[in-house]
Amino acid sequence: VVPRYVIQRTQVDGRSMMNTLHDKESLLVEKVTYHFKDPDRFDIITFYPQGRDHEEYYIKRVIGLPGETIQITGNTIYIDGEVLKENYGREPMESGGIAEESVKLGEDEFFVLGDNRNESVDSRDGEDVGVVKKENIDGHAILRIYPFSEFGMIKNNN
Repeated sequence: VVPRYVIQRTQVDGRSMMNTLHDKESLLVEKVTYHFKDPDRFDIITFYPQGRDHEEYYIKRVIGLPGETIQITGNTIYIDGEVLKENYGREPMESGGIAEESVKLGEDEFFVLGDNRNESVDSRDGEDVGVVKKENIDGHAILRIYPFSEFGMIKNNN
Protein backbone atom coordinates (compact mmCIF):
# COMPACT_ATOMS: atom_id res chain seq x y z
CA VAL A 1 0.00 0.00 0.00
CA VAL A 2 1.39 3.38 -1.05
CA PRO A 3 0.31 6.34 1.13
CA ARG A 4 -1.85 9.00 -0.56
CA TYR A 5 0.79 11.65 0.10
CA VAL A 6 3.19 9.78 -2.25
CA ILE A 7 0.88 8.73 -5.09
CA GLN A 8 -2.85 9.07 -5.58
CA ARG A 9 -5.43 7.84 -8.07
CA THR A 10 -7.64 10.53 -9.58
CA GLN A 11 -10.25 10.73 -12.30
CA VAL A 12 -10.42 13.32 -15.08
CA ASP A 13 -13.66 15.29 -14.82
CA GLY A 14 -14.51 17.13 -18.00
CA ARG A 15 -13.12 17.90 -21.44
CA SER A 16 -10.58 20.64 -20.66
CA MET A 17 -7.51 18.43 -21.29
CA MET A 18 -8.71 16.70 -24.49
CA ASN A 19 -7.11 15.30 -26.61
CA THR A 20 -4.37 14.43 -24.12
CA LEU A 21 -6.68 13.32 -21.31
CA HIS A 22 -10.34 12.38 -21.64
CA ASP A 23 -13.34 12.67 -19.34
CA LYS A 24 -13.55 9.80 -16.82
CA GLU A 25 -10.01 8.51 -17.42
CA SER A 26 -8.22 7.34 -14.27
CA LEU A 27 -4.70 8.59 -13.58
CA LEU A 28 -1.99 8.22 -11.00
CA VAL A 29 -0.64 11.49 -9.62
CA GLU A 30 2.83 11.54 -8.04
CA LYS A 31 3.00 13.96 -5.10
CA VAL A 32 6.64 14.04 -3.95
CA THR A 33 8.76 15.57 -6.75
CA TYR A 34 7.41 19.11 -6.54
CA HIS A 35 8.45 19.35 -2.89
CA PHE A 36 12.05 19.30 -4.18
CA LYS A 37 11.84 20.99 -7.59
CA ASP A 38 9.54 23.20 -9.60
CA PRO A 39 7.32 21.79 -12.33
CA ASP A 40 8.76 21.97 -15.84
CA ARG A 41 7.05 23.64 -18.77
CA PHE A 42 4.42 21.29 -20.26
CA ASP A 43 4.11 19.12 -17.12
CA ILE A 44 0.53 18.12 -16.39
CA ILE A 45 -0.19 19.05 -12.79
CA THR A 46 -3.01 18.84 -10.28
CA PHE A 47 -3.57 21.94 -8.15
CA TYR A 48 -6.07 23.72 -5.95
CA PRO A 49 -7.30 26.85 -7.76
CA GLN A 50 -7.09 30.23 -6.06
CA GLY A 51 -10.18 31.06 -4.04
CA ARG A 52 -11.34 27.43 -3.71
CA ASP A 53 -11.76 25.54 -0.46
CA HIS A 54 -9.11 22.89 -1.22
CA GLU A 55 -11.67 20.12 -1.70
CA GLU A 56 -11.71 20.34 -5.49
CA TYR A 57 -8.59 20.36 -7.61
CA TYR A 58 -7.93 20.93 -11.30
CA ILE A 59 -5.64 19.23 -13.79
CA LYS A 60 -3.90 21.43 -16.39
CA ARG A 61 -0.65 21.86 -18.31
CA VAL A 62 2.12 24.20 -17.12
CA ILE A 63 2.79 26.88 -19.74
CA GLY A 64 4.48 29.72 -17.84
CA LEU A 65 7.22 29.41 -15.22
CA PRO A 66 8.18 31.67 -12.28
CA GLY A 67 9.55 35.05 -13.30
CA GLU A 68 8.29 34.84 -16.89
CA THR A 69 5.92 37.24 -18.63
CA ILE A 70 3.01 35.60 -20.46
CA GLN A 71 0.88 37.19 -23.15
CA ILE A 72 -1.70 35.64 -25.47
CA THR A 73 -2.49 37.43 -28.71
CA GLY A 74 -5.00 35.65 -30.92
CA ASN A 75 -3.91 32.02 -30.83
CA THR A 76 -0.25 32.79 -30.10
CA ILE A 77 1.31 32.41 -26.66
CA TYR A 78 4.32 34.60 -25.91
CA ILE A 79 6.80 33.89 -23.12
CA ASP A 80 9.04 36.88 -22.40
CA GLY A 81 8.19 38.21 -25.87
CA GLU A 82 9.11 34.98 -27.70
CA VAL A 83 6.54 32.74 -29.41
CA LEU A 84 5.98 29.52 -27.46
CA LYS A 85 6.19 26.53 -29.77
CA GLU A 86 3.68 24.00 -28.49
CA ASN A 87 1.34 21.48 -30.04
CA TYR A 88 -1.25 20.99 -27.31
CA GLY A 89 -4.02 23.44 -28.13
CA ARG A 90 -6.84 21.67 -29.99
CA GLU A 91 -8.17 24.71 -31.79
CA PRO A 92 -7.67 28.48 -31.91
CA MET A 93 -8.30 30.16 -28.56
CA GLU A 94 -11.42 32.28 -28.37
CA SER A 95 -9.92 34.39 -25.59
CA GLY A 96 -6.57 35.09 -23.99
CA GLY A 97 -8.38 36.18 -20.81
CA ILE A 98 -6.15 38.02 -18.36
CA ALA A 99 -3.15 37.20 -20.59
CA GLU A 100 -4.43 39.44 -23.40
CA GLU A 101 -2.44 41.96 -21.37
CA SER A 102 1.00 40.86 -20.16
CA VAL A 103 1.00 38.75 -16.98
CA LYS A 104 4.27 38.82 -15.02
CA LEU A 105 4.61 35.69 -12.88
CA GLY A 106 6.05 35.95 -9.39
CA GLU A 107 8.86 33.73 -8.13
CA ASP A 108 6.40 31.08 -6.92
CA GLU A 109 3.75 31.38 -9.66
CA PHE A 110 2.86 29.29 -12.71
CA PHE A 111 0.55 29.88 -15.68
CA VAL A 112 -1.51 26.83 -16.68
CA LEU A 113 -3.79 26.04 -19.61
CA GLY A 114 -6.06 23.18 -20.54
CA ASP A 115 -5.22 21.50 -23.85
CA ASN A 116 -8.83 22.00 -24.97
CA ARG A 117 -8.45 25.75 -24.59
CA ASN A 118 -12.02 26.79 -25.39
CA GLU A 119 -13.50 24.40 -22.83
CA SER A 120 -11.02 25.06 -20.05
CA VAL A 121 -11.17 27.23 -16.95
CA ASP A 122 -7.48 27.94 -16.38
CA SER A 123 -4.99 30.74 -15.68
CA ARG A 124 -6.67 32.95 -18.28
CA ASP A 125 -9.61 33.20 -15.87
CA GLY A 126 -8.33 35.54 -13.20
CA GLU A 127 -11.43 35.20 -11.04
CA ASP A 128 -11.67 31.40 -10.68
CA VAL A 129 -8.08 30.28 -11.26
CA GLY A 130 -5.54 32.94 -12.23
CA VAL A 131 -1.88 32.22 -11.71
CA VAL A 132 -1.14 29.10 -9.65
CA LYS A 133 1.08 29.43 -6.60
CA LYS A 134 3.54 26.59 -6.02
CA GLU A 135 2.07 25.93 -2.58
CA ASN A 136 -1.26 25.07 -4.28
CA ILE A 137 0.26 22.47 -6.62
CA ASP A 138 -0.71 19.00 -5.46
CA GLY A 139 1.05 16.66 -7.87
CA HIS A 140 2.26 15.54 -11.29
CA ALA A 141 0.06 13.33 -13.49
CA ILE A 142 2.31 10.47 -14.57
CA LEU A 143 0.31 7.36 -15.52
CA ARG A 144 -3.03 6.66 -17.20
CA ILE A 145 -4.48 3.50 -15.64
CA TYR A 146 -7.99 3.40 -17.12
CA PRO A 147 -9.32 2.69 -19.65
CA PHE A 148 -6.97 -0.26 -19.93
CA SER A 149 -6.70 0.23 -23.71
CA GLU A 150 -5.00 3.60 -22.99
CA PHE A 151 -2.78 2.38 -20.12
CA GLY A 152 0.64 4.04 -20.10
CA MET A 153 2.86 6.91 -19.08
CA ILE A 154 1.53 10.41 -19.68
CA LYS A 155 3.84 12.34 -21.98
CA ASN A 156 4.53 15.84 -20.71
CA ASN A 157 7.06 16.99 -23.28
CA ASN A 158 6.15 18.95 -26.40
